[in-house]
Amino acid sequence: MPNDQAGLHGPTIAAPKSANDDRSARLGVSLSGTNLARAGDYNQRIVLQAIRVAGETTRSALAAITGLTAPTIANITRRLLEEGLIVEAGRNQGARGQPAVRLTINPDGGFTIGINIDRDHITIVLLDLAGRIRSRTVRELPFAMPDQVLTALHEAIAEMRAASLFDEDRLLGVGVALPDDLGRVSLPHRPAGYDIWNDLDVAQLVGNVLPWPVHVDNDAAAAAIGEAQFGSGLSLPSFFYVLISAGLGGGLVIDGSYFRGAGARSGEIGFLPDRTAEAGRTVQQTVSLSALFARLEAAGCPVSGVDALLGDDPAIAAVVAQWIDDAARALLGPMIGVACLVDPGAVLIGGRLPAPLVDAVVERLNFGLATAHLPAGLTVSRAALSDDAPAVGAAILPFLHALLPSDAILMQAGRNG
Repeated sequence: MPNDQAGLHGPTIAAPKSANDDRSARLGVSLSGTNLARAGDYNQRIVLQAIRVAGETTRSALAAITGLTAPTIANITRRLLEEGLIVEAGRNQGARGQPAVRLTINPDGGFTIGINIDRDHITIVLLDLAGRIRSRTVRELPFAMPDQVLTALHEAIAEMRAASLFDEDRLLGVGVALPDDLGRVSLPHRPAGYDIWNDLDVAQLVGNVLPWPVHVDNDAAAAAIGEAQFGSGLSLPSFFYVLISAGLGGGLVIDGSYFRGAGARSGEIGFLPDRTAEAGRTVQQTVSLSALFARLEAAGCPVSGVDALLGDDPAIAAVVAQWIDDAARALLGPMIGVACLVDPGAVLIGGRLPAPLVDAVVERLNFGLATAHLPAGLTVSRAALSDDAPAVGAAILPFLHALLPSDAILMQAGRNG
């Protein structure tokens, strides 16, 4: 596809260092130190994060929260104000002495674009620094090919530009979230040519048409990261995320950090055997939108999208109700395993499954877990960022790279780090 379609053009951007590369750098060096520049950058990220989480706060409160000295807080907040990342929101009234200035995030201080590519849709969001979705585009495309993704991307960016929704000089990057093995996993109606995704460099595909850094991650990982940064994770430091989409994925957040595992494939609950079904069947073959749509098709009532799952058709309702029961039974064993092995304290369910259906699965799972006599309690809830979680999580990836705190920021490998 020509690079100048819809007015988009730019140099080819090499794939950035992945999060797994960061992890390898950290763990591959037995003693990894830091320097003043990295420490200063980390402190600035911590202060920005504290302001974002608080909504509005003062310099004295920031000092108490972060443990940094008042002069350090003064210097950091001055830089953040100069860079346009925060703004003053007024002064506290009623106290003696000089009223304290309240600080808050400047939503226009930074923007990112998040893209979720899945087997049944493409979602593109524009996110501001406050975590608000400024633009949302969804294309219901079964097994979209790369050229269809680029067409949707061109159209979405053109609409954002036409509406002047963001300052391009403050766009920090593009995040892309998609399932691992996108072109390999066999799902109903997968076209023969869909395996083109297996050897495709997605960062290069997007980077060829957008002049911003591109970050790529697994869709369940992105959803969990998004939930940790802008959703329930603000009050839940540890949780296991279940993503119900065309497939089934999971992600583990421990003490605010996403845990990838030795091969960056942690959380793959979809490939566990479904002990409630016939031998050889996986949990994903029961608990996924693809599985639900296949049941509806077999029952003679196929639907064209997730919205139809909430319709008044009694035949559709009966199939959906049975699927909810089966999905909860199939998930119960893996959730017991998660509770016993990891003890995350909470499980959050998100994805494209409509909220009332998620709530029904949640209710059944909580009942099953309550009677399982677990050594530690486990509560299941609907994720705060449920519908667009992978796309929003993808949009957060550039924020993590540029502005938000991460333990990788402090690490330096070797003498020149």
